[in-house]
Amino acid sequence: MPDISPILALVLLLVLGAEFVNGWTDAPNAIATVVSTRVLSPRKAVLMAAVLNMAGAFSGTAVATTIGKGIVKPEVINIQTVGIAMVTIILWSTLAWYFGGLPTSESHELVAALAGAGLVVAGPSVLIASGWQKVAIGLLFSTFLGFLGGLSLMVALLRLLYHRGPATVRAIFSRAQILSAAFMAYSHGSNDGQKFMGAFSLALFLSGILSEFRIPIWVILLCASTMGLGTAVGGWRIIRTMGLRVTHLEPVHGFAAETAAASAIVLASHLGIPLSTTHTIGTAIMGVGASRRISAVRWGIANDIVLTWILTFPACAAIGALLALSLKLF
Repeated sequence: MPDISPILALVLLLVLGAEFVNGWTDAPNAIATVVSTRVLSPRKAVLMAAVLNMAGAFSGTAVATTIGKGIVKPEVINIQTVGIAMVTIILWSTLAWYFGGLPTSESHELVAALAGAGLVVAGPSVLIASGWQKVAIGLLFSTFLGFLGGLSLMVALLRLLYHRGPATVRAIFSRAQILSAAFMAYSHGSNDGQKFMGAFSLALFLSGILSEFRIPIWVILLCASTMGLGTAVGGWRIIRTMGLRVTHLEPVHGFAAETAAASAIVLASHLGIPLSTTHTIGTAIMGVGASRRISAVRWGIANDIVLTWILTFPACAAIGALLALSLKLF
């Protein structure tokens, strides 16, 4: 087996760094609602998220394969391209977290940064059309399935529970939301948890450590553990934004948002579609809030979140391209 070169070691550390950032800026979305409704304490929720994120990450490798060899052509890029994408993710996610506690989409950051750096390294032919079709489908899944799923499920529950008193509803869904939060954490691992496994394995493949692109078990375990640690260290600010500031949530609302979002995410994972779990749970929460009345959603906060999502693609593509160009020139 070839020796691990200094550049490979650095890139692998950057992938783990990006996975750690993913843990504190993205994985908390899986537990934001269950903490904000006070069904679980932050400590118990983080522990549950870490365990079930890891379980979800072991559920398959379809998304990891899409990221590793379906977005840009592995045979025409170099290992530095992967490193540049990781630096971009760390920069953008940290800025959004620090300045506003805003949730970011590491999915969008990753594919945009790979594209930006890849275009500088190898030109337009580096992009793989089929992979980008999956990215576009993922945008539709996260936006429309998230919002409409949360809205529809909440409306159905309100009709079903019309004659139940508030205390009874809260008692029922305080238990049910533990299951929906577990489902959400599992779904996050099944999609987001796989993305950096794909980047890690891509770096191993480009360096010759792997003779063919595949996702070793030890890579799954290492990346999933790193993401869980990131959630434990810095997740509270994102939990506060998604769970407390977008709209007022009771356990029944949290159950609806988590169930709708997780269902869309698991379907996407099965199809190998990388999508933004942040985007999906965010739009599901907005849909749940809008089921009561449009004004129940704090649209100022929602607008800030959506603006961050919109800016992510061009900003991360530009950062990736500039870093690649700088490396190429100097």
